Amino acid sequence: MTKQELRQLYLQKRMMLSEAEYGQLTFQLYQNFFSNIDLSFIKVLHTFLPITSKKEVDTWLIIDRIKREFPHVRISIPKVNSKTGVFDSFYFEGLHQLVTNSWGIQEPKQGIPTEPEKIDLVLIPLLAYDRKGHRVGYGKGYYDKFLATCRPDCKKIGLSLFEAEEKIKDVSDFDIRLDHCITPSGEVNFNKR
Repeated sequence: MTKQELRQLYLQKRMMLSEAEYGQLTFQLYQNFFSNIDLSFIKVLHTFLPITSKKEVDTWLIIDRIKREFPHVRISIPKVNSKTGVFDSFYFEGLHQLVTNSWGIQEPKQGIPTEPEKIDLVLIPLLAYDRKGHRVGYGKGYYDKFLATCRPDCKKIGLSLFEAEEKIKDVSDFDIRLDHCITPSGEVNFNKR
């Protein structure tokens, strides 16, 4: 299937989840994240803040546990820069820092910028992904542009409520592959394939 076909299919699949199913899948994914990802050497973790109206994975569960159990990890969050067509990254200071933008996404209204080369791990939202680690997002290219500014050894981890598709037909040279994907059923390591 093409990215556009997958985008439509998986948006629909997510929206068809009941609140109970969505909550259960997100919780299973959260448990699998901490069972499979070693945070002991991570200093800066960049994560998206979920668009819960679109039933994105609820990263607040992960953020809260990292803050409690991994105080050495600094959390960084995105802010869309409409002038440049990319997003900037800021250290997360707390809920007081957040505003809701025109797309209904929470983002920092101010803060200390995070230099992309300081980021060790990025949690990436996605609608679908394939067995080689290619991903389908909302089609704006924000994450591909952002990941291109991070260090080559920065871990790229997708979070998905669903399993992998066999293949995405229209992958481009600008698409940056995932290293791992965490799902409610476990973890996929694309570097071992």
